[in-house]
Amino acid sequence: MIKQVEFTMGAKTRGFHLVTDEIVARLPELPPTGLLHLLVKHTSCGLALNENYDPDVRHDLDVVFDQLVPENNPAFEHTLEGSDDMPSHAKSVLSGVSLTIPITNFLPNLGTWQGIYFCEYRDNGGPRKIVATIVG
Repeated sequence: MIKQVEFTMGAKTRGFHLVTDEIVARLPELPPTGLLHLLVKHTSCGLALNENYDPDVRHDLDVVFDQLVPENNPAFEHTLEGSDDMPSHAKSVLSGVSLTIPITNFLPNLGTWQGIYFCEYRDNGGPRKIVATIVG
């Protein structure tokens, strides 16, 4: 059995957002075992798995990503959409835009301290589309 749904997440501020509950609430009933694949259909944001307890981790990841890919780099040519545009594309490549998570007992099988992050790299990214594919 394969199910697929597409939904739109409301606009989020720039940064790393814990969205596990928001994503799971948008999914159809999951099978007892299988795989959940998530794809964000944009090139200036991302998805990641990381710490679901301490919000300091999300802040610190912002610091790390901004140090790795700072804005206003004079070497960037793709600047028509603002100083956060090219850095957002590079950060999207670093984090990735998809996740595959095992399903066990009708739930995503995440580690004790793992959660799904939506990573918004733009100041005004707007609503974002996510495709969820469930195999099981």
